[in-house]
Amino acid sequence: MKILLIGNGGREHALAWKLAQSPRVAKIYVAPGNGGTADGLSKTENIGIGSSEADFPKLVDFAVKHGVGLVVPGPEQPLVEGVEARFRRVGIPVFGPSPKAAKMEGSKTFSKDFMARHGIPTAAFGNFTDFEEARRYLESVDHNVVIKASGLAAGKGVLIPETKEEAILGLKQIMVDRAFGVAGDEVVIEERLEGDELSILTFSDGYTALDLPPAQDHKRAGDGDTGLNTGGMGAYAPAPIATPALLEEIRETITKPTIAGMRQDGYPFVGVLFTGIMLTRTGPKVLEYNVRFGDPETQTVLPLLESDLAEIMLACAEHRLDSVQFKIKPAYAATVVMSAGGYPGPYGKGDEITIGDVNRETTQIFHAGTAIKDGKLVTAGGRVIASSAVASSLREAVDRAYAGAKAVSFAGKYNRTDIGHRAFRKETEHVGGITYEQAGVSVDKGNQFVEQIKASVRSTRRSGADAEIGGFGGVFDIKAAGYTDPLLVGATDGVGTKLKIAQSMNIHNTVGIDLVGMNVNDLIVQGAEPLIFLDYYASGKLDIESAAAFVDGVAKGCRLAGCALVGGETAEMPGLYSGKDYDVNGTCIGAVERGELLPRKLSAGDVVIGLGSDGIHSNGFSLVRKIVEAAGITYFDQAPWEPTHTVGSSLLTPTRIYVKALLPLIRDNLILALAHITGGGLVENVPRVLPDDLDAEIDVKTWDLPPVFKYLAQAGRVPVDDISKTLNMGIGMVGVVSADKADEVIERLKQTGERVFKIGQLVAGSKVCRLKNTENWY
Repeated sequence: MKILLIGNGGREHALAWKLAQSPRVAKIYVAPGNGGTADGLSKTENIGIGSSEADFPKLVDFAVKHGVGLVVPGPEQPLVEGVEARFRRVGIPVFGPSPKAAKMEGSKTFSKDFMARHGIPTAAFGNFTDFEEARRYLESVDHNVVIKASGLAAGKGVLIPETKEEAILGLKQIMVDRAFGVAGDEVVIEERLEGDELSILTFSDGYTALDLPPAQDHKRAGDGDTGLNTGGMGAYAPAPIATPALLEEIRETITKPTIAGMRQDGYPFVGVLFTGIMLTRTGPKVLEYNVRFGDPETQTVLPLLESDLAEIMLACAEHRLDSVQFKIKPAYAATVVMSAGGYPGPYGKGDEITIGDVNRETTQIFHAGTAIKDGKLVTAGGRVIASSAVASSLREAVDRAYAGAKAVSFAGKYNRTDIGHRAFRKETEHVGGITYEQAGVSVDKGNQFVEQIKASVRSTRRSGADAEIGGFGGVFDIKAAGYTDPLLVGATDGVGTKLKIAQSMNIHNTVGIDLVGMNVNDLIVQGAEPLIFLDYYASGKLDIESAAAFVDGVAKGCRLAGCALVGGETAEMPGLYSGKDYDVNGTCIGAVERGELLPRKLSAGDVVIGLGSDGIHSNGFSLVRKIVEAAGITYFDQAPWEPTHTVGSSLLTPTRIYVKALLPLIRDNLILALAHITGGGLVENVPRVLPDDLDAEIDVKTWDLPPVFKYLAQAGRVPVDDISKTLNMGIGMVGVVSADKADEVIERLKQTGERVFKIGQLVAGSKVCRLKNTENWY
């Protein structure tokens, strides 16, 4: 497929970069393009045609002659001027709205009337074409206002006066002095909303709506959001303030009603709808609509899109958006914009730009106001170029973006130094007394954290529990779970020093699974079904990102085990923990019908089976960390035993949860005993289920030793007696079954996806587990 991309800014370079990744795209023509689209993208070619209405016939003629299959207008001006209709007449699909739908950006009075008609939350407002009438309205209101030129003003037609006198003067500049030309023929005067801004970019085919990660941009030229308004000096996404609950509220009260309302009014929206939202004390409210990708939000959110952008755009144009895959990378992105000196005031052009070494795996340089002149890359606009980076944390994404910006040089280069500051800000200190926050504990942050994790918790609902949090305790209806005469069984555990690796790697979602696994596997060995789970997270200072990732992991573990996450405790304890260190603990309550508790009667000749582990699980990490240190490798190095992973990511493989595979067999009376292989290894855990007169003989040659254990044994030269009572050595759960049922049990377990081995048998003895052929480990 050939694509015609209209525009010449940073947004268009980012779009071309992402579209070029699609295997469906053979060629991208950019009209007119910039220095970035002219060089460095293999499928991209700039063409000498502009994007104004006067250029539309040339653009259409070019598209027809070159077999273009999709047109993607970048800026708002050609969309408002009706470029979509021009291509529709010749049968070429356009990723963009019709001229009437484009009025949602082209006329602020049109969009405000739309919001009022469809009950979409927005600021109180009035629309005016007469200066005197507008002035009288200004004098009548008792709230601060924002004055907007209704038409397009290149992102500059918005005034934010501080006093009524400033407001009247600004109104005169727009309507009488014509500061923004015909864009000021009509103005909107609206209540100034207070709060944090959020940008939501939504793909739509007129029916289906799919949101990109929520972004926050920085409009002011100076650090600390000071100075003049600009087109945008940077952005980051997803914004931490956009909790799952908040995003759901925005979808239900703003996004869905907007898409439905436009269709009902006869101009269904096709393309990407950019909704500017203010998060007020009374809920999210719409500031304005844009009918195209934002800049620099586009440079920020597109690197987080894992799906094929060309597929999505074509599906929107063909009204079948529900047919495509839509996947977002679980990461953060940040963009730093570099401008010409003097911007947004007068600035020079033609200065040579040099770009040094940039890590292209994590960071992209997107051109905006650049051009190629005499074979050199030069400045050609106010916002010149941007550095966009992706990382697993927002802090790291911002740092990488600034590292990329540092590699770019040109005369007069300017950029803000505080991109993302709203996400990292500390609450204002109170004067006149010591507050809890000044003591190091933020109640507001804790409440924000609770809101952020509610969706994860809700995903663990099961019969007997509604999995809602926020009360004083979790409630479970054991009769609703189907039990008649149950015994309750409890387990509590932590994750241990594996947390040190998680904190070093800044990977926190796996340890939540570990926490659940350690507890529920301890319950299943007693024949008990895990019902409810409670977690505990303690830190010196609450980091919402890592804490939320941890709870996401807990919720995933609960789903794997079939239990409900019904509560927890988040403790901020400054002075007890340093830096970003934290500790976790979990408690699980399960039930088993009276008389069905494990172990059952065991006899000599019973077969011992082993269920494969997924690695080290969550015990022995003090030994593991010591071996890694002695071997002279870091957690970020390639793992010698698993070259496709780093040392840290491999070691963080979470504990395998065996509940759903074993529970049906327990209820069918096919399992006689189970031993969870945790601290103590095989030699100390298996005897815990044996009677005094039986031993377990286990031959370690009956299963393949996973490479990580062989590496640790050899690199650390760990004695057999020590390693066998520290690590699980590839077997995470041991079961005992009668000899005549062994094959049936093994087959049923394999059908659930477990790796199962017949590893030994019970013999007469004195409650000991004896291992044979341990030399195989070395």
